[in-house]
Amino acid sequence: MNERKMSTRLLVMSAIITALVVLLQAVGATIKLGPFSISLVLIPIVIGTATCGWKIGAWLGFVFGAMVLISGDANLFLAVNVPGTIITVMVKGILCGLLSGLAFKGVYKFFKGNIYIATAVAAVVCPIVNTGIFLLGCLVFFMDTIREWALAANLGGGVAYYMIFGLVGANFLVEIGANIVFSPIIVRIIKATERK
Repeated sequence: MNERKMSTRLLVMSAIITALVVLLQAVGATIKLGPFSISLVLIPIVIGTATCGWKIGAWLGFVFGAMVLISGDANLFLAVNVPGTIITVMVKGILCGLLSGLAFKGVYKFFKGNIYIATAVAAVVCPIVNTGIFLLGCLVFFMDTIREWALAANLGGGVAYYMIFGLVGANFLVEIGANIVFSPIIVRIIKATERK
């Protein structure tokens, strides 16, 4: 493919996947599992990093973060600490796209072009980074509030138990499972259609 076709393809794919991120976050904000919505938007972020590169992955993560703030999905935390919420949401979004893209690139090179393994690794990295940065943001910006929520929930096991099982547990499992199943399949389909 010549350079002009490559840049046009990249632009079109990026625009389509960006629109998909916006749509999935807008719709996904209404699907709740516990106090938070499930981030189905991580699937197109992984697809974007695998098909368009880590820079587009970071862009898609930025769009994801912005949509979380716009959709009202972060209102619970915005009521407590606006700067802390914005920092946490934007950093987790950008880094989940960026780091899954870099993981894809490294694994793809290491396994000599095996797109399936590279996409599967990126599909694992994306929700781990998303959830990990969220938990880190909770520790840094919202610990007093999380402690109160843990006491009110009365789950036993303390704050750490509440953070893992009350805030992120079920969502994380659904997100990582959906990513591992759907991302590699969709990327293989896209790559197969590009060859034709």
